[in-house]
Amino acid sequence: MTLSGAVPGDVVGFVPGAWDMFHVGHLNILLRAREHCDRLIVGVVTDERLAAVKGRPPVVPLAERMEVVGALDLVDRVVVDDSTDKKQMWELLHFDVIFKGDDWRGTPKGDQLERGMKEVGAEVHYFAYTPHTSSSRIRNLLARRLGPEVLETVADARDPDEFGGSNPGRGIRSD
Repeated sequence: MTLSGAVPGDVVGFVPGAWDMFHVGHLNILLRAREHCDRLIVGVVTDERLAAVKGRPPVVPLAERMEVVGALDLVDRVVVDDSTDKKQMWELLHFDVIFKGDDWRGTPKGDQLERGMKEVGAEVHYFAYTPHTSSSRIRNLLARRLGPEVLETVADARDPDEFGGSNPGRGIRSD
């Protein structure tokens, strides 16, 4: 058995993402990815990396995003992903295929991903992006209806009692 939890002959898939405000688009990519592999590993991008890349922190903190994704039976393992170069994640997990939304295809970041995966012998598999449902669209809608300060308050809140409690370590499958 390898670090990914796979046995020889298994196809190991990896799906990196923010998974903020989990929605049907997230579920769709995980369901589709699962159809193409024997073991599915999900990488959850850190709060700090998301703030650096998107210019704002996620609404849902890392531990809770990991718990939500880890609660899905179709996911075999959840890992923290703080990389900008997915070759670093490949070096840790040795997956066979990485899954991304097709909004990456033909972009500089998609081209870089394809080159990096080719170097290590992994495949890049694109799925149709769900444009009508995205965390950004949900975030923008909430900001328009409730005001942007509401989302900032939720993102900054780390007191579990304030928003209904939390057990950040429960249910995370990382071994």
